[in-house]
Amino acid sequence: MRTYWPTSYKKMDPKTTNPKTFDDILGNIGEMGLYQIIALAMIVYAILPEAMNSMIYVFAGAKQDHWCAVDQWSVPQSECLELRSSDLGGYRDCVFKFKDASIPRIYTDEEPSYSQCSKYDIPYPSEWSDQFYAGDLTNSTVPCDDGWAYDHGQYISTIVSDFDLVCDYKHLAGTTQTIFYAGYLVGSWLSGSISDVIGRYYTFFLSVAIDFVAGMALSFAPSYWFFCLFRFIVGVADISLYLTSFVIVTELVGPSKRIVSGVSVGCAFSAGYMLLALLAYFVRDWRTLQRIASLSLLPIFAFMPFLPESPRWLMDRKKYDKAEEILKTIARVNRTEDKLSALSKDSKQTPDEDAPKPTFIDLFRGPRLRMASLALFCVWFVNSFVYFAISLNTAKLGDDDYFTFFLSGLVEIPAGLICIPLLQSPLGRRYSMLLIMVLLGVSCLAAVVLSKGVLLTVIAMIGKFFVSTSYSMVYLFSAEIFPTIVRSIGVGMCSTMA
Repeated sequence: MRTYWPTSYKKMDPKTTNPKTFDDILGNIGEMGLYQIIALAMIVYAILPEAMNSMIYVFAGAKQDHWCAVDQWSVPQSECLELRSSDLGGYRDCVFKFKDASIPRIYTDEEPSYSQCSKYDIPYPSEWSDQFYAGDLTNSTVPCDDGWAYDHGQYISTIVSDFDLVCDYKHLAGTTQTIFYAGYLVGSWLSGSISDVIGRYYTFFLSVAIDFVAGMALSFAPSYWFFCLFRFIVGVADISLYLTSFVIVTELVGPSKRIVSGVSVGCAFSAGYMLLALLAYFVRDWRTLQRIASLSLLPIFAFMPFLPESPRWLMDRKKYDKAEEILKTIARVNRTEDKLSALSKDSKQTPDEDAPKPTFIDLFRGPRLRMASLALFCVWFVNSFVYFAISLNTAKLGDDDYFTFFLSGLVEIPAGLICIPLLQSPLGRRYSMLLIMVLLGVSCLAAVVLSKGVLLTVIAMIGKFFVSTSYSMVYLFSAEIFPTIVRSIGVGMCSTMA
């Protein structure tokens, strides 16, 4: 029976001064020297477009006010758009007169609203008149047989207006996110397995390539189902890119620097989150916004000659010569060549081609690893559930979608940074995470009883702070719990459960 608890490397000749483990080697040549900092910077950049692609639905799928279109008035209504860039108030006044003349009003205790899925049933005149009101001629209504008109004041276009995801089809807008997270589910499981077989390097760049191609195809989607197909593929590639990036940076550094490198990846996601808010503020067309997010993946291919394969993975796969080459490069860049001892000859054994490849079943072979895996699955699920519930609904927390979304990303940076002292405190990993999750639960319960307003926004941001802290902790905790040979599979399965 194979056992992966704990991981150990081949011991070197005791007569030499060679280190016995990879961590010992890094301790000599630098746990986080210049080489690791450069590699971390490349990974940090890669996370920016990944974050934008992950969260872009907040703007691409945003709701737009809509009402029944009147075919006879399509030309004068289209002329209103010419006012949008120069006079937003004038644009809204222009489209409102058409809406007010043809749409039934719904009166409540508040201001009157307008039906979004019906119009008065009359033959409308081809010539527009300011005095015309269809309600004076009939009380009968019909569904929107001529399609819909949309308020483009805030968003020039979203998938809602492009694919008419309103009225009887409004549920399809939310379905796109279900399909995207189905991609997350597949990508989480698939990338972990692939990464532990072909390596972190190839999985990373394969994810970038798929993310770019699918994202660009998505931006030209001619139909709803075409959009869903490529949104699913983006989901697969997006989570694969993030998980592989996280594993790479945690395996390139020594144990004492693992928290810092892991938190850096989380902060990079937050930075991409905020960058998306800024871009969306200036780019109100979802297709253009998607293309910008996808094109920003292209510079990552320039990192191919410089980003290394994980030496830890190479050593576990018994590819000692390649691992030694990378270690020499690390030592040279870190200027610690004099402290590098070559791998012993006893360590450099021929790989066992018949050795079984690791699978997710290996997470349940030993009792300690099995219990740890099940506990982590539960914690990941809870964190993911709360994190995305808050993140994808930030636009509903305040009057300014862009500000609240930016603020939601901003709170993640101090949330990630606070992990460093907490995880290094006497509380340790488990009790620090327990404390944060209790505080998270309290803040979420408080938010349930509040109505929309400043206080709800504040409580929601406090909840976002705690869930971001907890999420960062569980990523780091998982990277430390799972041995190298099944680390990608372990983290991938955790993400699958999430």
